Amino acid sequence: MPELIDVVVGELRLSLRVWPAVDRGRTPALLLPATGKTTRDWDGIASGLCAERTVYAVDLRGHGASEWPGTYSLKLFTRDVIGILDRLDLGAVDLVGHSLGGLVACGVAADRPEQVRRLVLEDIGYLHPRPPGLPDRPEGDLPFDWHLVEQVRPEIDDPDPEWADIVARIMAPTLLIGGGAASPIPQQQLAELADRLADARLVTIAAGHLVHETAPDDYLNHLLAFLAG
Repeated sequence: MPELIDVVVGELRLSLRVWPAVDRGRTPALLLPATGKTTRDWDGIASGLCAERTVYAVDLRGHGASEWPGTYSLKLFTRDVIGILDRLDLGAVDLVGHSLGGLVACGVAADRPEQVRRLVLEDIGYLHPRPPGLPDRPEGDLPFDWHLVEQVRPEIDDPDPEWADIVARIMAPTLLIGGGAASPIPQQQLAELADRLADARLVTIAAGHLVHETAPDDYLNHLLAFLAG
């Protein structure tokens, strides 16, 4: 069973779920979920990883049991995750990010190359400007702060020119896992991201955007092979 821990970065309390490894011989894994998802989203994948490595999953700011400060950006998410690495003194990790978590993982890998041994990006592509659009807020209570969608979505629609530099600074061997034609993410942008990275390979699992949720066995097989390679 996972353990729940809190890590304070600056004045912000962030919540993590931790699956201690039976055999601690391998590099720990740090998992970052998509917009609106919490640490529980990783339960199945973490259970398959923790036999050989300790696994940490993060509730990003404004999500789940972490604090909801009302202020959000890709740089703030990145700073938070770097703060977690520092506070836990984990050394190098294998960093896995889905969607928003993948964009954050790119920032971490660029800013702290010595702390990311391997990088896994689930269904994210190279960012290009696109027509702005804000989805309708779902009804009822949400497990995340809707203000983060209002603040971060425009950053993704009109990416910072620094995005190209972030990608160029990523040196970690990287696995990109695309969701195929059923995903709303243009898959040619995943191929472009793979081409721009220093050391990347791209695999497709025809499962749509929620790859690890829809096809967990295939996802885990690719993930374990890459991390062991």
